[in-house]
Amino acid sequence: MSLARSFLTVGSATMASRVLGFVREMMIAMLLGTGPVADAFYAAFRFPNLFRRLFAEGAFNSAFVPLFAKELEGGGREAAQAFAEQVLGVFLVTLVVLTALAEIFMPALVASVVAPGFDAQSGKYQLTVELTRIVFPYLMFMALVAMLSGVLNSFRRYAVAALAPVLLNIVMIAVLAGCYFAGLGDSPQTGRWMAWGVCFSGLAQLGLLVWAIRQLGFSFLPRRPRLTPAVRRLLVLAVPAALAGGITQINLLVGQIIASQKAGAIAILQYADRVYQLPLGVVGIAVGVVLLPELARRLKAGDWQAARDTENQSLEFSLALTLPAAAGLAALAGPIVALLYERGAFSAADSLATSNALMAFCIGLPAFVLIKVFSPGYFAREDTRTPMIFAGVGAVVNVIGSLLLFPVYAHVGIAIATAIAGWINAILLLSGLMRRGHWIWQPGLVRRLVMMAVAALAMGAGLVMAGQLAGDWVLSANLVVQALYVAAMIALGAGFYFALVHLTGAFDLRVARARLRRPQSD
Repeated sequence: MSLARSFLTVGSATMASRVLGFVREMMIAMLLGTGPVADAFYAAFRFPNLFRRLFAEGAFNSAFVPLFAKELEGGGREAAQAFAEQVLGVFLVTLVVLTALAEIFMPALVASVVAPGFDAQSGKYQLTVELTRIVFPYLMFMALVAMLSGVLNSFRRYAVAALAPVLLNIVMIAVLAGCYFAGLGDSPQTGRWMAWGVCFSGLAQLGLLVWAIRQLGFSFLPRRPRLTPAVRRLLVLAVPAALAGGITQINLLVGQIIASQKAGAIAILQYADRVYQLPLGVVGIAVGVVLLPELARRLKAGDWQAARDTENQSLEFSLALTLPAAAGLAALAGPIVALLYERGAFSAADSLATSNALMAFCIGLPAFVLIKVFSPGYFAREDTRTPMIFAGVGAVVNVIGSLLLFPVYAHVGIAIATAIAGWINAILLLSGLMRRGHWIWQPGLVRRLVMMAVAALAMGAGLVMAGQLAGDWVLSANLVVQALYVAAMIALGAGFYFALVHLTGAFDLRVARARLRRPQSD
């Protein structure tokens, strides 16, 4: 399978998950709007989701995958299996202890970390504590899912791991439909059912990945927990990798803590985040998932030129799709948010607030994708400390920016600070790779990237002008008209962009098709 086709395999599976995620968010917006139950649920879900990104996806995609891939490349299946069993034994004990401690001290965690802006005597605070306790075991299930996904990705089996999140959205859609037909509306009981749905979906995803591992013929069981040299090496790499890989989630949690001071702000940021996460998931996550094991394999084999070519191709592919996505989302933020959310408890004022936050997030969207492209260059070389330092710099910038901008621009200020922090992190990662000689630009790539950016800006400007000609009637039109308008604008914008980059040579569609057919070398 070619590198580009691997990107598309993961991207397509992620697209299916994100589309269903939109359906889920549309139903939540309809039932809960931006009220106290929505704030409580999103605050509760963000906390285990943060730990999942930090200690599961971040650590294992950044530390476990290169080590496992090198064991597989150098020692074969037996060596890789022994390493996985050692890690699993330690991992399970750590997860059980962490979950137990979180359940015991949850009231203090909510008051100090999850949502310190909530009044401790309010019903919203009490509901947040209850919902966070229900959803926290989701972390344990998803951490194990992340480890099994790393094993599958190392064998270049990307599809099942990428499809696993679909189960979360299927379960949640079913739960929300049940709440709707039961007439629960925006009651606390709806929040409780949603929390139980999250927890059950984690168990379902774990079951799917266990089945996929068995189909691969690579089963393993946990060993007695022991800090073997291999496990110690993993821990040394995993702690900074967890922090570096989860910088986006850390920034979002910081934003949530600050936003908890204003009613409805947490829900608004979540709704905006869900929209821009579509291109980030389809492009950025797909590139990150595929690029890391590929780089680890090529570096283990000593093929430095192939490693550099892989990084350059990943950058070109990701920005060719992300730049127009960012410009298009910003230009069409109002109609897209109205189409997705504005019904039931979600008002026109909520749409305006959410679309403003979405436009701010779009400023940082290319940077968030670039972080996914540049970070594997460090992780594949078993350097997790440097990305952690850069992520820390970004986190400090995010905190300072959020504190300065929130009093002036409210939730939009938090989104702007998150975008600025993303760009600083991406620039630091690239400059570090270039100083070490680990990133060498292919001839003509910089010029092509500049042309892509110009084409994306031109497309965005054209969509803004088209929106001004159409007027505000689109925002208040019926669902069918809104859907047709958004679809037409996306089609026209995409057609204009790809025609322009193809004609200018910024992105050759024939070369892209050839890369889809080219097999990867082992």
